Amino acid sequence: MLLWVGLGNPGPEHARQRHNIGFMAVEAIARRHGFGPWRKRFKGEVAEGTLGGVKVLALKPQTYMNASGEAVQPAAAFHKIPPERIWAFHDELDLAPGKVRVKRGGGTAGHNGLRDMQRALGTAEFWRVRLGIGHPGHKDRVTGHVLGNFARVDTWVEPLLDAVAEAAPLLAEGRPEEFMTRVALLTQEAR
Repeated sequence: MLLWVGLGNPGPEHARQRHNIGFMAVEAIARRHGFGPWRKRFKGEVAEGTLGGVKVLALKPQTYMNASGEAVQPAAAFHKIPPERIWAFHDELDLAPGKVRVKRGGGTAGHNGLRDMQRALGTAEFWRVRLGIGHPGHKDRVTGHVLGNFARVDTWVEPLLDAVAEAAPLLAEGRPEEFMTRVALLTQEAR
């Protein structure tokens, strides 16, 4: 079993914020691949499905970003999912809008959701699906940028989410390079 964690903040007031693109990604995957209904568990909402023959538990922590590990750790412990089978889908300031990169381990680059997951799991050796939202240009504008809603000009968001959902079986099959290539091709076609 894999644990796919969408990082974000709960509540309708946060639903369209850039910081919530992780929630949006796992919701798109669950919708596209017919996952079961979202249920409240592990201080979050979970939905189960199968991708590429692999069982996946999608999790949206309802603890707010800074305490994401409080949902991730009990879900991982209950299902006996080791860190190398955990994937965090999250916003990434250091990538251009609509770009996607996948990596295992590494630093948190100031991302509080990743930092809390690392604290709760006791390791950084989980996977990250980094969803580019772009940088506002100056560090003083970062908070307003990530907590701001996507704008009408952000026409790349829906094609990106569609591409991530379409290519998700490649991640489940352990083919992250092919996943990134497929997402890039699908988003190019959508332009």
